[in-house]
Amino acid sequence: MLLITDLSIRLAGRLLIDQSSVQITPGARVGLVGRNGTGKSTLFKVIRGELAAEHGSVTLPPRWRIGSLAQEAPNGPESLISVVLKADLERDALLTEAEHATDPHRIAEIQTRLVDIDAHSAPSRAAAILSGLGFSAADQLRPCAEFSGGWRMRVALAATLFAAPDLLLLDEPTNYLDLEGTLWLEDHLAHYPRTVIVISHDRDLLESSVDQILHLERGKLTLYKGTYSSFEEQRAARELLDAKAIKRQEAERARLQAFVDRFKAKASKARQAQSRVKMLERLKPITALVTEDVREISFPAPEKILSPPIIAVDNASVGYDPAMPVLNRVTLRIDNDDRIALLGANGNGKSTLVKLLAGRLAPFSGKVTRADKLSIAYFAQHQLDELNEDASAYDHVRKLMGDAPEAKVRARAGAIGFSGKAADTKVGKLSGGEKARLLLGLATFFGPNMIILDEPTNHLDIDSRAALAEAINEFPGAVIMVSHDRYLIEACADRLWIVADRTVTNYDGDLDEYRRLVLSARNAEAPRERSAANDKPQRPKSDNRGSLKKRIAEAETEIARVSEIIAKIDTALALPDIFTRDPKQAAQLSKARANAAEALARAEEQWLEASTQFDEAAG
Repeated sequence: MLLITDLSIRLAGRLLIDQSSVQITPGARVGLVGRNGTGKSTLFKVIRGELAAEHGSVTLPPRWRIGSLAQEAPNGPESLISVVLKADLERDALLTEAEHATDPHRIAEIQTRLVDIDAHSAPSRAAAILSGLGFSAADQLRPCAEFSGGWRMRVALAATLFAAPDLLLLDEPTNYLDLEGTLWLEDHLAHYPRTVIVISHDRDLLESSVDQILHLERGKLTLYKGTYSSFEEQRAARELLDAKAIKRQEAERARLQAFVDRFKAKASKARQAQSRVKMLERLKPITALVTEDVREISFPAPEKILSPPIIAVDNASVGYDPAMPVLNRVTLRIDNDDRIALLGANGNGKSTLVKLLAGRLAPFSGKVTRADKLSIAYFAQHQLDELNEDASAYDHVRKLMGDAPEAKVRARAGAIGFSGKAADTKVGKLSGGEKARLLLGLATFFGPNMIILDEPTNHLDIDSRAALAEAINEFPGAVIMVSHDRYLIEACADRLWIVADRTVTNYDGDLDEYRRLVLSARNAEAPRERSAANDKPQRPKSDNRGSLKKRIAEAETEIARVSEIIAKIDTALALPDIFTRDPKQAAQLSKARANAAEALARAEEQWLEASTQFDEAAG
């Protein structure tokens, strides 16, 4: 059990958590929620022992392993599957020792423990996690260094999940995922067999993956049973009860004070009056739940509604190399009031389609027709880095308004959520959510006809995401969105387009159907009971000979490794007294040998498969 007892945390002079106590039972799946800046990530640091509490304690069961997402993405020449496998430190240490062990008794102990931790199925389990997070079997054999930072953070997440710690701490894990990866993660966390605490502003993850909500508000931790919707209902009921209790207490205070005021000067009533004074002193005020108002988000309306369609694409081919277009035969139209969400795994061409629509990429073939004077606003997370860290929100707005009077500039800054002193705060001191709000305001400043939003919810808390959804629904122009936030898509989109197989198609189902489609496809893709390091890619035709040669070498290495393990197990089993001295150990060794023999057969099968494909490619 995780015990948080009378905990107080202060950071940079600010009291984040004030004398809070919580008990989290083993196996609980907990969503940690609260406004940005309330101290959720800091609480994780205290639980991990990286930061000392001002008062109180955090107690964990002995030998519990804590796992959390690494701050830095893995990098280097090692393959993805190797990085993930090494996250299981015990398995990695045992396998390393097994390579050099010579004492038959120690060999028996090592192999017995490897059986206990199901070490031989580890490559298959690691590959299944990587597949769920969007890596093909071929990708899993590539070096980490070949992937971008965002994809390498997915590898870090895969490694954390594979290690299966007793306490899994995840801080906004979906920020690095697309919708498809998020759907898989929701399902994985819903079945996680140990304790997990996840910081998230994703309503659907909190609805489908956790069974408790830990709410951090105004320095206090409160644990609620149930999912996020249940938490909202319980909290609303608590607010109502607190309001009624406050009203009753105010009435009681008024009654007691009236008695004191009326009779305090009368000797015959002095004792009763003094008693009422003491009652008043003992009547501790009930703390009202303060509703933290959310600043609204709004998009200025376009000056003129254009005649539909505002964009028409006819049989277009687009990409970065005319010989290898990313998308082919794209035909679509966008009207004034469309709300379209783009679905499809990262790497399938969503960004390419967005650039085509925004006019940042010209088609290789086909035709793109845009309405006259069409204005498009484009928001993408990477643009946050383009903001001037040393300038304020006011400075950014001033650049867009030229010689406009001071009052007008400040009014516009206030309209995008930066009024008063907030307008003069340097961007470098703003939170991620505040930067996102500023960028949204700047991108849509001149009232576009169409807004393109690429992952707009990263860094926004739950209430701000709701404000964004409301802004999208009130905007009279067209909106194209790419998001891993299912709540935003369901709240706003009336059309779904799937970007896959090098084209764009309309999807007639809803997101529940799409979720089932994604999960069934990714479960089918995951290797079953075989080493992922030697697994066959989904599309063998796309493999080149170099990749096949690498798979053959990997399979040969695996064959040699497993053969050596079998030889050592046989040596241990050959001891004349093993079955009489320790029959249980002998039985476990026999089981280990059977598992190793199966692993060897799989490796040999994969070697034969890859060799055959290599010969066919060569022929």
